[in-house]
Amino acid sequence: MRLRGGDGDAADAGTTGAMEDYAAGDQFEATEPVEFSILWTDWPEVTVKDSWEFFDVLKERTNVDLKTTHIPLSDHLEKRSLLISAGDAPEIIPLVYTGEEKQFAASGSVVALSKYLDQMPHFQKYVEEWDLQEMVDNLRQEDGELYMLPGFQEVSVPMFTLLVRKDKFDELGIEMPDTWDEYREAFLKLKAAYPDSYPLQDGFQGQSLLNYAARGFGTQAGWGFGDGMQWDEDAGELEYAATSDEYKEMVEFFHGLVQDGLLHPDSFTVQDQEAVERVERLVSEGKAFAGSGASGTAIEWSQALDTTVGPGNYEVVQVPPPAGPAGDLVEPRNFWHGFMITKEAESKPHFTALLQFLDWLYYSPEARDMLRWGVEGETYTKSGDEYTLNPEYRLDIFNLNPGAPTDIQKDLGWSTFLAEATESRALKESYATDQAVEYIDQVLSTRTPTDPNPPAPLSEADLEQAALLGTPLKDAVDTATLRFILGERPLSEWDAYVAELEAKGLQQYVDLYNTARERFAENNG
Repeated sequence: MRLRGGDGDAADAGTTGAMEDYAAGDQFEATEPVEFSILWTDWPEVTVKDSWEFFDVLKERTNVDLKTTHIPLSDHLEKRSLLISAGDAPEIIPLVYTGEEKQFAASGSVVALSKYLDQMPHFQKYVEEWDLQEMVDNLRQEDGELYMLPGFQEVSVPMFTLLVRKDKFDELGIEMPDTWDEYREAFLKLKAAYPDSYPLQDGFQGQSLLNYAARGFGTQAGWGFGDGMQWDEDAGELEYAATSDEYKEMVEFFHGLVQDGLLHPDSFTVQDQEAVERVERLVSEGKAFAGSGASGTAIEWSQALDTTVGPGNYEVVQVPPPAGPAGDLVEPRNFWHGFMITKEAESKPHFTALLQFLDWLYYSPEARDMLRWGVEGETYTKSGDEYTLNPEYRLDIFNLNPGAPTDIQKDLGWSTFLAEATESRALKESYATDQAVEYIDQVLSTRTPTDPNPPAPLSEADLEQAALLGTPLKDAVDTATLRFILGERPLSEWDAYVAELEAKGLQQYVDLYNTARERFAENNG
């Protein structure tokens, strides 16, 4: 392979450090030392260290010195926005979820990455092999360009779902339910057997629960509410989810659970880590039997139950999000967080090398293994699709090799948020428990991902208007949803609630998106 470096000539503008003939399967290595800057979000429990092996190995393999600008997780969206708007952000902006790029694309603050996809062969390879082209095209903004590139997931499996103490269901002879109505009947039996319990809990202010439940009701809510727009197939247009019959039916269902003592009201009010620990404690004490969580939550529940009922005396399982009136639908999860590049980087002499580096980091299988597991032969071994963490290393977040002296995340910098972005099925299952692997199989065989809305990218002026209208609408929706579910507002006032949203400019908000949808379809075929 021939390599090309930058010599400062105009003909080589933007190619300093770039590889010539860079292709899928290649290890990116800059032809001369380069420095790239990245916005790093700090998790409270993971303190970034300059001594992390991650930075040293990355530099050794790629000839890239990665310089970090740090922001806290607690307000990273606000801090990120301020840095980008002021022109002070680093070149690489990771941890970007689809839709979060809209404001920056409209203001011209970030690079139109779709113009440079020919420099990103690993990205192109995954799009083709995992059949993601239509979904990628759905991310295009009003001008038809892509301003963020997402992480890819080979399998579309919701991360958060319902966790269940199956042993308690078995104890009462309850066959594992599949639908929300069946779970309601199961919760009634659990409540009768354990009167002091609230069988169902949520440790995320109801945002997780409503997110995965909403799809089965044919709507969107909680963490997945987004801009609030959902596709009405019959009408052939977008509608506001929180005024739909489907949303009302979902609210009525969960109000009924609260009313009958099956779902604790604190699930919607207690916040942050206190809420997570509260649910964990109730489960370990036998006062809750189901709740929201991911595979890591299941591990935390198991660790708590080890101390109260003892190992082997319980069974915690992840189950597919229950089906609802709309069927066995779940949110599509082929995309995870990805990245943007700030506009100023486009004029840097090393811009092409930056594109190649990010293509390798986010989409090369070798890079993905490294980000998750570290250095093969040192921290882990691999045989086929089997990954094994070496015995002197542990990974606390997945309860792997507990008691080993070195945590590959906290001590070495592997398995941080960068590791989450793109995962093959084998890589996702490499750190999963047997039960989590079974959950993946169950979802893939029994659930159907919902189709995305048709593209409706807003112009910069539209975005400003949508923000002015959308924020008070969403605030009103959040307040009313909570009050309806908790019984603080009677459901007989649903029409009055819809009228309140209409008075806040609901129709104007909906019209913005439908006009944008029609405009995009007309301009892009």
